[in-house]
Amino acid sequence: MHMIKLSLGFFVGLVLSGSVLAQTCTPKVSAEHLTAPGKLQMSTNPTLPPQQFVDSKGELQGLNIELGRAVAKNLCLEPVFVRMDMPPMVPALQAGRFDVINTGLFWTEERSKLMFQVPYGQQSMSIYTVPNSKLAVSKFEDLSGHVVGIETGTYAERKARESNAAMVAKGMAPIDFRTFATASETTAALRAGQLEAGINIDETAIAFEERGIVKIRASGLYGTDITLSVRDRAVAEAVAQALTDLKADGTYDKLFDKFRMTRLKDTTKFAIRGPGPAPK
Repeated sequence: MHMIKLSLGFFVGLVLSGSVLAQTCTPKVSAEHLTAPGKLQMSTNPTLPPQQFVDSKGELQGLNIELGRAVAKNLCLEPVFVRMDMPPMVPALQAGRFDVINTGLFWTEERSKLMFQVPYGQQSMSIYTVPNSKLAVSKFEDLSGHVVGIETGTYAERKARESNAAMVAKGMAPIDFRTFATASETTAALRAGQLEAGINIDETAIAFEERGIVKIRASGLYGTDITLSVRDRAVAEAVAQALTDLKADGTYDKLFDKFRMTRLKDTTKFAIRGPGPAPK
């Protein structure tokens, strides 16, 4: 009987201590700023290893997934990942379907006026082919006149088209771009012989090359900062502070080392860059 009372008391103590612990973790963002109270909802397109991908067990993995979870934990919010392709993400964010685009969206001045962008890393672009391709490529201009695949709705597509226009203005033959919803679809078309080359971020190209399905021909092209892009200013400010905390406690560096991604240079304090959307 004494043991039963002791066990019951221990159980009650655990419940009470759990309640106390739960109460000590107060969300750092109030409900009116979030899509759903107590949750940090983030979009992801899990086709870009090592940023975000699905493992053999069907689980989400990658730098952006683990970093998103760490940010949510810091804010005392539940991380929720919304899977979708890249093209509809910005309109979906603006429509309030989720709080953050967490795909490594490139920073641009134009985008910084549509949402609150918090830079957290850096990336550049690679050109790749199938391993046995005879195509000689060492720079972007070498793609002149060739059929090239690229993920639609991305900074890479925009920059590639801008560079292509500059080439055409010089009298060079245009690139024949074919667009795809995901990097995996681009690579599948390349392997099927529908393309001569593909373009994507360096880290994704490296992941494909390590699997033996492509060969990188040029890399480090058109480098720029990548961001967590946020709908609400209060949420963006909290995310920036969370990143600063994660940098200070070593979590940020450990994750970037783990996934061999490039850190934001000379940064210990993260912040919104750009004006964000105009007040409604």
